[in-house]
Amino acid sequence: MTIKTTDLVNYLSKYLQVDKFKDYAPNGLQVEGKQTIRTLVTGVTACQALIDKAIELDADAILVHHGFFWKGENPVLTGMKAKRIKALMQNDINLLGYHLPIDAHNELGNNALLGQKLGLIDVAIDANTPQDLLWTGKLSKPMTPDELAQHIEQVLDRAPLHLAAESSLIETIAWCTGGAQDYIDAAAALQVDAFISGEASERTFHQAAELGVHYFGAGHHATERYGIEALGAHLAQEFNLDWHHVDINNPV
Repeated sequence: MTIKTTDLVNYLSKYLQVDKFKDYAPNGLQVEGKQTIRTLVTGVTACQALIDKAIELDADAILVHHGFFWKGENPVLTGMKAKRIKALMQNDINLLGYHLPIDAHNELGNNALLGQKLGLIDVAIDANTPQDLLWTGKLSKPMTPDELAQHIEQVLDRAPLHLAAESSLIETIAWCTGGAQDYIDAAAALQVDAFISGEASERTFHQAAELGVHYFGAGHHATERYGIEALGAHLAQEFNLDWHHVDINNPV
């Protein structure tokens, strides 16, 4: 079965509530290809390896979390970016990118699914954090920092970076996937024991110690590979599309 590209874009705009987000890149159709879509490929980032695989799969569209045209980047189409976009256009492949809407979606979003994967309970969204990006929950039973690190590694298949605080037991957790390490201040204001995100900055080490919040950098890719796959599965079922999810491993 096929769907018009415009119809899919309109559906995703409503389903992901795109208009409520102030984002760092355009959400929606970023590179225009075929007018109808039968074969859809999903992946976290629109890298060359994903594009090459989509060409191999004869895809009509690629749907990603990290697309193109980020705020502040050089707008000229040269080098790596030119090669990527040329490959899309020469093969008439649509590129659709959705960033914060996929992080925040309360069913298929990265934060929602990370909380589920980690088995967290009493999950809530912090109403004081813009765009529904900081989530909180509890472990079913308290863990030591080492036990939580091992649990995260087991679930995500990646050892997290642990920046320690003083407390010896962890029960309450805040999290925001990806490059959200600077939400540690907002997490501390919620008086949680630990904060989980994807990356860490140099300052994060000092913030964790001084704010008294254990920080776990669980990987940008590792924390954000679930939402886009779940969205692809949803679209495949909703519109009976031929769908392939391609996970390009990334240790960052």
